[in-house]
Amino acid sequence: MTTEPHPPVHPPTLAEDLLLLLFQPDSGTVAGENTLFYVLGGAVLAELALGDHLAVEDRGRVRGVAGRPPSDDLLRPAWDYLAEKPRGAQTVLAAIGPPLREPVLDRLVARGDIARAPRRVLGLFRTTALREGGTGRRAGLLADVRRALTDGTQPSIRVAALAALLSASGTLPQFHREIPWTSPVITRAKELERGDWGADAAAQAVTRTVTATVVNGAIAAITVLPRS
Repeated sequence: MTTEPHPPVHPPTLAEDLLLLLFQPDSGTVAGENTLFYVLGGAVLAELALGDHLAVEDRGRVRGVAGRPPSDDLLRPAWDYLAEKPRGAQTVLAAIGPPLREPVLDRLVARGDIARAPRRVLGLFRTTALREGGTGRRAGLLADVRRALTDGTQPSIRVAALAALLSASGTLPQFHREIPWTSPVITRAKELERGDWGADAAAQAVTRTVTATVVNGAIAAITVLPRS
């Protein structure tokens, strides 16, 4: 008898939101698998920045803020790694990104956003297929990103970071049915990648700067990888 996983106690992280967006319900696959560990790593760093657990030092190096570990165990390994000493963003992404896919996917399954369904291949081999859950959360996230890219609305910092990471992954053209792949969309996506988010709260300026630095570090790492 199997036991249903308990939903996580923490709110969804940017990494969860990003993987949920990259999940393609029609095929049951995840877009951009070959760059996934970099963008998930970037999402974790952006989350740490948003929670004031991360700071940027000279030459764009990032470090964990002493005495401010995150309570979420998905984020804690990255903070521990950065609390040792400042490191370059690309170095951090290569270190923290590869193990993230499965625990992030497990969280989405536990929340009911994605479901695992058993199936047989060639009538012989048992495997597991992914399908969309019944929460509707993916559609809501996609609508937020679409508004940020197409409607000229000022996104929240979380939505801006999510849209920037989605753009950095190189997968936006695959969303053309929901997000038109037009010149204005491409231009806006690049603006968000650069950190031009238009946030008007002065208190958010430092967080926006740190997060933009992290996102740009992820972009720099991703652009040297082959896209498929």
